[in-house]
Amino acid sequence: MTHQSLSRFETLESAHEYLSLLREALEEAHTSILDDTAAAAQEGATRRLDALRVVEHKLNRLRQNLLASLVLVNDLRTLRRLLLQERPSAVVDSHDEP
Repeated sequence: MTHQSLSRFETLESAHEYLSLLREALEEAHTSILDDTAAAAQEGATRRLDALRVVEHKLNRLRQNLLASLVLVNDLRTLRRLLLQERPSAVVDSHDEP
């Protein structure tokens, strides 16, 4: 493995960026499958239509899992910022008040 492939996910930001790019690719694939499904339905190709519906179902499951992963990575980024005090906290601790 090259150093570049090892360092690709060294940060939560790079993982988030990768997941975002994957999400875009899945959206494009989903659109393509919907077009293919419509064409197969119009042609009356039932076996192809059934297979495309399975593909669409699997893509939808993958999209849902990917969205959940994006939320988790974003939550981790937010928590890291709070823990490292990279962003001001919205809640004032009662011990800090004069």
